[in-house]
Amino acid sequence: MDENRLPDDEPIYVISVAARLVCMHPQTLRYYDRIGLMKPSRTSGRTRLYSRSDVDRLRKISRLTDDLGVNLAGVDVILNMTQRIQELQDELERTREQADAEIARLRRRLRELLGHDEEPETVINVRVREIKPGVEEDAS
Repeated sequence: MDENRLPDDEPIYVISVAARLVCMHPQTLRYYDRIGLMKPSRTSGRTRLYSRSDVDRLRKISRLTDDLGVNLAGVDVILNMTQRIQELQDELERTREQADAEIARLRRRLRELLGHDEEPETVINVRVREIKPGVEEDAS
């Protein structure tokens, strides 16, 4: 990360600046906070501070409501589902990396047990995405 750039979740914008950045009225941002659609940070004096990621979220809300006609309840569902999908993709990637590391470890162990320096014959060479549910391979 560039040492001169703040993280995207660093609260840096007061409500008037955030509202101007997304072409909304500050009262709209207060309403989104009140209904739980936004959770801006607060200073010790209770002043709302918005981060770059908050501004991005406000832009998504604006696109969903203005361009696509989604109501705020729908926006909440869409944003929560989008976040959950991202979390699941991250978890899947971590699991895939762990599986790849375990496969490499097992291959090393197999080479040790067989007394070979070269790669053993492939026992299984299938990635998950290549497997189709309900389709059995022909046993012939």
